[in-house]
Amino acid sequence: MKYKSLPNSELELMMILWKAKKPMTRTEIEEQLPKKRHLSKTTVLSFLSRLEEKGFVRVEKEGRSNCYIPLVKEEDYLKQESGSILKRLYGSSVRKFVAALYDGDGLSKEQIEELKDYLDSL
Repeated sequence: MKYKSLPNSELELMMILWKAKKPMTRTEIEEQLPKKRHLSKTTVLSFLSRLEEKGFVRVEKEGRSNCYIPLVKEEDYLKQESGSILKRLYGSSVRKFVAALYDGDGLSKEQIEELKDYLDSL
């Protein structure tokens, strides 16, 4: 299934829902936002409404509150987005992608070993 790419603000809420691994209310989601991130109640509700329209979450009424339940699996979305980034920015070249990380001092020796181990397992 192909998912729409999410803007950072909506992705931030999805990451909170995925991490929680349980339905959450708007208030619970707001509590998980970084302290420096001051979003109004209406802004958070707007983001959640957009996520519902896009098919990323389902809303269930629980008493007087709405609970938000992810419909899209984190792994599925991240896999799609990773492929899209690789294609758009690096012409689908894994070598160019890794070289960009390495050339920018982005990979530690431990990360390089982890990457080697992963490639060996394939």
